[in-house]
Amino acid sequence: MSGHSHWAGIKQRKGINDAKRGKIFTKFGKLVTIAARDGGGKIETNFQLRMAVDRAREMNMPKENIERAIKRGTGEIKGAMIEEVLYEAIGPGELMLLISCTTDNKNRTVSEIKTILTKNNSKLGEKGSAMWNFEQVGSIGIEIKDGNLDETEMLAIELGAKDTALEDDLLNIITEPKDFAGIRQNIENSGLKILDSGLIYLPKTTITVNEKTRLSIENLMEILDDHDDVNEIYNNLA
Repeated sequence: MSGHSHWAGIKQRKGINDAKRGKIFTKFGKLVTIAARDGGGKIETNFQLRMAVDRAREMNMPKENIERAIKRGTGEIKGAMIEEVLYEAIGPGELMLLISCTTDNKNRTVSEIKTILTKNNSKLGEKGSAMWNFEQVGSIGIEIKDGNLDETEMLAIELGAKDTALEDDLLNIITEPKDFAGIRQNIENSGLKILDSGLIYLPKTTITVNEKTRLSIENLMEILDDHDDVNEIYNNLA
C-alpha cells in the first residue's frame, strides 16, 4: 500500500472537528447522490449506493443527510448535476498524483485545483501523464482484533484476494476490480467488520524524496484534501 493516501485519510477523518464536519458530509453526500443517480435509490439492488452509504455512516453522517442525498440522485429533490472527475498531476519531486473529485462545475473545479497545484510547486498533467503508473484495484479494510490476523488473511486468500497489507490494526484486502463485489459480500457474510471499501488506485512504482520535499508533499496533500470537491488523492510516494 506504499504511496497510497486513501487509508491514512480515512483514519485521520475519524477524528474530524466540527469545523470540518460539514465539508466531510458534503463530500460523502455527493458520492451517495452519484451512486443513486447511476443505479437507483435502493440499497438492496444498488451495490455502489450501498458502499457510498456505508462510508457516509462510518463518518457519522446523519440519516436525514443520507436520505436527502439519495433523493437528489433519484431526482426527487432538484439540484445541480454532479459529475466525477479524475485529474492527473505532477507534484514536488516528480511525484505522480491522481486527484478524484465530484463537482457541479468542472470549469470552476479544474481552475481551483490548477491554482492549488501551481502555488505548491506542482502542475496539472495531461491525460496519461500519471495514470500509466497506477492500477485500479478493489480495496477492503478489515478491523483486526484479538490476534486473528493469520486467520483473516487466510480467509481473504481463499476468497480470491489478490494481496493483503497490514497497517496498524487494519488489514487491507486487495482484489481485482471484477472480483471486488463478490469478495466484499463473502467477507461481510463471514462476520468480519469492514471499516471501508471501494475501488482505488495503487502505484506500480514508487519514489523516495528528501525531508524537505516530503514536507512540501504533505502540505500539498492537506490543501487538496481540504478542497470541497476533492474526495481521494492517490500518489506514488514510497
